[in-house]
Amino acid sequence: MSKSLLFIPDISGYTKFIQTTEVEHSQHVISELLEVLVNANTQELKLAEIEGDALFFYKENDIPSQENLLAQIESMFTAFYSHLKMLEKNRICPCNACATAPNLELKIIAHSGHLQHIEVQGTRKPFGEQVIEAHRLLKNSVESDNYVLISRSLALDIMLSPYYSSKIYRFRQGTDLYDDKEVEYIYSVIDPKELKLTSFSNPKKVHFDKPAPLIVKQYYPVSAEALLEYVTNYSLRHLWTEGVDRLDFNAHEVTRVGSEHTCVINGKHFNFTTVTKEPKEGSIIYGELLTNPPLVDELYQFYHFTPISEHDSELEIEIFWKVKSPIKKLIVALVGKKLFQKSVDKALSGLLQFTKNRSET
Repeated sequence: MSKSLLFIPDISGYTKFIQTTEVEHSQHVISELLEVLVNANTQELKLAEIEGDALFFYKENDIPSQENLLAQIESMFTAFYSHLKMLEKNRICPCNACATAPNLELKIIAHSGHLQHIEVQGTRKPFGEQVIEAHRLLKNSVESDNYVLISRSLALDIMLSPYYSSKIYRFRQGTDLYDDKEVEYIYSVIDPKELKLTSFSNPKKVHFDKPAPLIVKQYYPVSAEALLEYVTNYSLRHLWTEGVDRLDFNAHEVTRVGSEHTCVINGKHFNFTTVTKEPKEGSIIYGELLTNPPLVDELYQFYHFTPISEHDSELEIEIFWKVKSPIKKLIVALVGKKLFQKSVDKALSGLLQFTKNRSET
C-alpha cells in the first residue's frame, strides 16, 4: 500500500480572535478564510474534516511531487493573505473582529504515512497513528505563527532537502518530543511580503458636486456601532423594512464595500451594491447603490451613524439620484422626491421601533 499525504492548514490566532471579538463577525471572517483555503486546493486533496480553525485534508495512496507540494502550500498562503488584504481595504465595520482580522496568520502541517480508516454514520475518515502524529505536529516549538512544517518522513518521500531555500521558503530543521517519541521535521517561516498577493485597488469613494437633495435625521436609543449592525446585517432587514418578501445575500460574508444584496418587495427585485464616500466627521458611514431603481437612473443612499453617548446615536440618511432623461427629471421633480421621502421616513420609523424592541428584550 502506498503512502498518503496528510495536510492541515490551521489559522493562527483563532482562539484569541474568537474570545476577544464580536462573535457573529468573527465567525463570518473565519468561515470566509476557511472557504478561501478550500478553494485554493490545487492538488485534488480530499477534505476529511473542518476542525474549527483548521482543515484536515488528505490524499490517499498518493503524494504530490516536491514541486507540486510546495506550489500547493504557496497557493494557500497566497489566497489566505490576499483575502485578509481585501478585508482590510474594503472594511466598513469598525468592530474589533473586522478591525483585527488582518492580524490572523496561517500555519500548514504536512505529513505522510500509511492510512487506516474509520466509518462514522456512513462517512469514511482517515484514522490511526499517522493522523494523530500529524495533529500533534501542530503543537511544536517553532517560534512563529506563520509557517509551513513538513515532517521528516514526508521530506524524505519527496526528496526535499532540509536546506532548501527559495524566495518563499528557507527551511530549517526542528525536533519535538511527543509521548517520549522524538519527531523530526523541517519548517520555513513564510513572509507574506514575498507572496504575489492578488492586487486590490482601494475602494472607490463616490463624490457628488452638490449637497444631497434629500436628507433625513433620526435619533436612536442605541450605540452607533449596534445601529450600524442592524442596518448592515441583511438578515435583519425584513424586521424593520415594510413589504420585504425576502433578501438574497451571502449570509457567510461580513458586509463590506462591494457586497451585493437583492431586496424582493412585492415580487419586484431591487439590486443593491455597498458603496462608500467620505464620512462626516465623527461618524461611521455605510452606503448603498440601487442599480435598478424606479424613476431614476441611479439612486444612492448613505447612512451616517454618529454617536451621541455610549447608548445613543443619530442616524442621518442622504439620498442622491442621477437622472439623464428630461422626462424622468420632470417626473422626479413632481412626485419623485415625495416618494423617496415617504419611503425613507417609513424605513427610519420601522428601524426605531426595531431598536426599541431589541433594547426591551
